[in-house]
Amino acid sequence: MLRFPGQSLRIGIAPNAVSLLRVSRWRGPKRTVIAERAYVAPADGAGQAEALAHALRALLEGQDTRGWPLAAVVSDELVRLWQVKPPPQATRLADIEAAAALRFHSLYGEAPTAWQVSADWRAGEPFFAAALPRTLLAALEVAAQDHGMTLVECVPHFVTAWNRWHRALRAEAWFAHAHGELLTLAAIEGGQLLALRALPLPQGADHQWLTQSVQREALLLGANVPPLVQLAGQLPPQLARPAGSGQVPVTLLGSAAAGEQLSAACLLAASGSAA
Repeated sequence: MLRFPGQSLRIGIAPNAVSLLRVSRWRGPKRTVIAERAYVAPADGAGQAEALAHALRALLEGQDTRGWPLAAVVSDELVRLWQVKPPPQATRLADIEAAAALRFHSLYGEAPTAWQVSADWRAGEPFFAAALPRTLLAALEVAAQDHGMTLVECVPHFVTAWNRWHRALRAEAWFAHAHGELLTLAAIEGGQLLALRALPLPQGADHQWLTQSVQREALLLGANVPPLVQLAGQLPPQLARPAGSGQVPVTLLGSAAAGEQLSAACLLAASGSAA
């Protein structure tokens, strides 16, 4: 493919499909779907990595990608996100990394050795951390290398949404991002991140479900129920409507354009940062 300035490639990695998009900052269509491949991932980690690697090879086969920069966006269903509270008087990066590892272990019951952890490391206030499976990253790196691309970024889907919308959040509002069968909820109080929760979206999820979920999370955190939840992402139809009486008020930060027909994997790829 002939590459113009401001153009790059994006891969979206969903639990059952991978997609390849060309995105452009200045010239031509802002995004063009090039290819998509479905795959079936076994339950075990090694089987998942093998299935993903095979899907990436099939996705990129025959594509002229040499010399292109590549960014990847990974579904939140395949990653882990959590809030970290730095220990008192922490000054060293090692102290904060240890706190993140301990919190990971307390939440998931395992050491993060099989995960690549990254975060906006801060010593003075809570922050959130993200972990991607090392096997997933290895498969992606091999695919990029084999096809002559430079992998410049690999991020969870929620991170792309947070980077896009966090400056638009109102005081004391919570933030929720929906994609596929998952809603990731960021609890915020006093301008600080209290927790991140990954909530499975039930069939027919509506404002009553959202209100009950927010109230439950606030109770567990010992926090106030927020005066507002700001929603982004691919919302179920019932959540895209205004909230009713007695339900937690919401505002919509953005969703797919009306009539846009992109698959879940393509929407992942499309959500990344600018080319």
